[in-house]
Amino acid sequence: MAPPRSLVFVVDDDEAVRTALRRLLSASGLDVQVYADGADFVDAVAVHRPDCLVVDLHMPGLSGLDVLRQLANLHVKVPAIVITAHDGAETRAQCESAGARGYLCKPLDAHVLLEAIARLTGHA
Repeated sequence: MAPPRSLVFVVDDDEAVRTALRRLLSASGLDVQVYADGADFVDAVAVHRPDCLVVDLHMPGLSGLDVLRQLANLHVKVPAIVITAHDGAETRAQCESAGARGYLCKPLDAHVLLEAIARLTGHA
């Protein structure tokens, strides 16, 4: 019997990034759901709990940091990886303080992302 597939939620306002990540993760044997904004993800997480979250830091509406804080306020524990094109030590520290378990800079290295997801889901 095949091991269960991990469910990964991707939240990014950039359609091209969502599409690329969905394809990469699906091709790697993961179940993937994508969301264009943080509010839709927060609504969805009330119904479905992903094994891992990949969330863009800079989005209109709820930012990735806002999403992490919303999860904490809702007492929802989801291992999260923040992705960003604008790295900064202070921002990284804020994300880690808000519960991020990974922080990766764009452009993403597919191998590094997949390793991070495997580590967080226990399927390394």
